[in-house]
Amino acid sequence: ILVGGDPGVGKSTLMAQMCAGLSQRKILYITGEESLRQIKLRADRLNVVTPSLYLLAETNLETMLASIRANSPDIVIVDSIQTVYDPNIESAPGSVTQVRECAATLMQFAKSSGIAIFIVGHVTKDGSIAGPKVLEHMVDTVLQFEGERTHIYRILRTAKNRYGSTNEIGVFEMAEKGLVEVTNPSALFLSERSFGASGSVVAATLEGTRPILVEAQALVTPSSYGVPQRAATGFDYKRLQMLLAVLEKRLGLPLGQRDVFVNIAGGVRIDDPAVDLAVASAIVSSFRDIPADSQTVVVGEIGLGGEIRAIAQIEQRISEASKLGFKAIVMPTSNMKKASKRNDIVMKDVGTIQQGIAAVL
Repeated sequence: ILVGGDPGVGKSTLMAQMCAGLSQRKILYITGEESLRQIKLRADRLNVVTPSLYLLAETNLETMLASIRANSPDIVIVDSIQTVYDPNIESAPGSVTQVRECAATLMQFAKSSGIAIFIVGHVTKDGSIAGPKVLEHMVDTVLQFEGERTHIYRILRTAKNRYGSTNEIGVFEMAEKGLVEVTNPSALFLSERSFGASGSVVAATLEGTRPILVEAQALVTPSSYGVPQRAATGFDYKRLQMLLAVLEKRLGLPLGQRDVFVNIAGGVRIDDPAVDLAVASAIVSSFRDIPADSQTVVVGEIGLGGEIRAIAQIEQRISEASKLGFKAIVMPTSNMKKASKRNDIVMKDVGTIQQGIAAVL
């Protein structure tokens, strides 16, 4: 099992708390980045009391394998694969060859011995696992641990799973005593929402199979410089450019001389096209300085022709909006035809971006 994430996101904390949850198992924790004293301090802070947990500070692959054979643990944690080296390979630790060969050796050892091995890995600037791409193909499961160091929440995604679903995620809050499960992430992401302010619209997105409500924020201001600024945080920049072009073409908004900033509040990153209409509504709301309806959730993908396209899992999104007390949801007309009738929330269908903006503002 390969666990990847940015430096400082909490991978080692996640592994330490996993050890506490598997206290009935014999675990060998091999660290190449920290000293045994540092591991002990983290375990004390997280209140990890596991009598069957053994620690080893080592980076030599042969020494690691010898220790595994001698102790016969049920679970092995290697933190991290970028620090491990095979003395028979003439290249530095962390190089493509070292990472590939060391991971292959650990993989073969896990298959032959029946020992579960967790490999911690770093990620590159674009968020992919550092090292050769073949590393992700070699292992059985790839988990991505995501989150900004300046925000309190973390998301654990399954990028690959040979033995189960990849449509599940875990949402955690980084607290003083470690990671705490967030059972209602929608409430977390909307907890600091400001009411009555323009440029704020609530969207219903999906993380795996879990519906989550997030706040799409936009700020549109006159450009003080020659070239207007465009910035997106938590939202795809190219998709923002496309939405701005559609708004200019289909609604006639003069955004060419405006700075446009889009943010998904809470630091969450959204790739779901179903938030298109919410982002576009937030932009128009800020441009016109008209607050959107704070009791309405917005979903829908926007096409280049200004049409509102159908989205997946509409029933789950409606249920999540209703559960958090929202009074209405704006959705594509094609989804409305298939959605079950409900009395707990008003469902408004829209077929074009003009209708969508009118239903929100």
